[in-house]
Amino acid sequence: MTQAATSVDFVRGIVADDNRTGKFGGRVITRFPPEPNGYLHIGHAKSVCLNFGLAAEFGGVCNLRFDDTNPSKEEVEFVRSIQEDVHWLGFDWGRNLFYASDYFEQLFGYAVQLIEKGKAYVCDLTPEEVREYRGNLTEPGRESPFRNRSIEENLDLFRRMRAGEFDEGARTLRAKIDMASPNLNLRDPVLYRILNETHHRTGDDWPIYPMYDFAHGQSDSIENVTHSVCTLEFEDHRPLYDWFLDELEIHHAQQIEFARLNITHTVLSKRRLSQLVDEGHVNGWDDPRLPTISGLRRRGYTPEAIRDFCDRIGVAKRDNTVGIALLEHTLRDDLNKRSPRVMGVLDPLKVVIENYPEGQSEEIVSVNNPEDMSMGERRIPFSRTVYIEKDDFREEPPPKFYRLSPGREIRLKDAYYITCTGVVKDEATGEVIELRCTYDPETAGGTSSDGRKVRGTSHWVSADHAVDAEVRIYDHLFLTEDPDNVPDGGDFIDNLNPESLVVLKSCKLEQGLDKAKPGERFQFLRQGYFCVDPDSTPEAPVFNRTVALRDTWSRMDQARRS
Repeated sequence: MTQAATSVDFVRGIVADDNRTGKFGGRVITRFPPEPNGYLHIGHAKSVCLNFGLAAEFGGVCNLRFDDTNPSKEEVEFVRSIQEDVHWLGFDWGRNLFYASDYFEQLFGYAVQLIEKGKAYVCDLTPEEVREYRGNLTEPGRESPFRNRSIEENLDLFRRMRAGEFDEGARTLRAKIDMASPNLNLRDPVLYRILNETHHRTGDDWPIYPMYDFAHGQSDSIENVTHSVCTLEFEDHRPLYDWFLDELEIHHAQQIEFARLNITHTVLSKRRLSQLVDEGHVNGWDDPRLPTISGLRRRGYTPEAIRDFCDRIGVAKRDNTVGIALLEHTLRDDLNKRSPRVMGVLDPLKVVIENYPEGQSEEIVSVNNPEDMSMGERRIPFSRTVYIEKDDFREEPPPKFYRLSPGREIRLKDAYYITCTGVVKDEATGEVIELRCTYDPETAGGTSSDGRKVRGTSHWVSADHAVDAEVRIYDHLFLTEDPDNVPDGGDFIDNLNPESLVVLKSCKLEQGLDKAKPGERFQFLRQGYFCVDPDSTPEAPVFNRTVALRDTWSRMDQARRS
């Protein structure tokens, strides 16, 4: 599956121009190059859709390449999850699965070439000293005292680094560029460091590892990538990548930077997401409150909705922040078309219909999805005792409250009109625990034969046939649109929403939902869209609320248009 572009953005314009001029012989090779040090999130989805979409639209290919150059933070779990997420989003890399670690020997050879050209040297400064010598934006850096070692000495030391003769952190290989450059990335950057870490693919073969900035551009070159599409934070790195490629006299990809995705009420930084997971603020990388692809999938998002969202927000040159309401609106748009309607009572109140025959039940016919009549109908059991939502009853109704109250008649969805005739309360607390009602048997199907109207309609579940379930209500993970907006010097953790997850244990769901499989999605009438959680079993069903029915963004958009 591929994402269909609805407009030509500046990235597609560049690729089209390159094809017209024959810059790469009409070839288009893109790549999605994640580091396997965490799970993908919605920001990565934008890059996945863009890179795979470009390849599909221009008849090219997109490589999936893991830039696995830091074994201290990388795990096989992350590699597997990334592949699963890209596939789930609807894209396939075919045979084009690569790893930067595939090129370790070639990258080592490139480093040797730079040393032989006098363009790289082995430095004995500590990491702290390297930072100190680099200077800052207003002051030039100072040259390392080891910068002028001979080519022979540098080659000998680098090969001994490769052989594992030195302790971790004792030496680095650095490029010899310009310590006075206004671009700090060009102030003799580190190319290799010593790490005593086991790599998930190469094991203990390498005691030295290339830095990301050294490996990334050369990996693109090795794979003959034509268009290296990345986010804006790499714009200042482009001169460094070009310097490497020029000095090595190898293939140049066209680097194109676009604005990364920022969304309100969440964070899209791997470091921060890792902190949330590691400190136990959420329940793992697939927690439905996180913007990770696995979290969104567990919550009930569809790949179609995510691809549509990425298409709607487009590709920009400047950073901006997208309201999470747009993401939720796009999701509702998709779920509304595909989700069967069912009835679920999340906060149940028992209703006894006193004039309905005891021991009797019947089947009520209800449409599965009014947006798609081809989804057919289902039959729901109805009996003398049903459950409705507690919020659908008020003993003393406020103005404009049209649900049930003493003496008032309402409709039970697709069933009958009922009238409240009595209230049963807990003697100790005074809480209403049961309603007594009567029904009008002439209102089968929820319509009156005499033409009388009622303003209120409640969803319901037959008590004799109800499925007991746990329902998890998810809300925004952070209290404010900008999680970093914390007074008195706090950090984003202080902005966590304590009610981002509310677990309801005593929910009553429509018959048959205990047989729903993990990942199945439904609209609970008047409640929102829900998804069966992987924890769910037929004996103990668990549903996650994907998104509520209210569509803030749609109303805002309509207001703007008017």
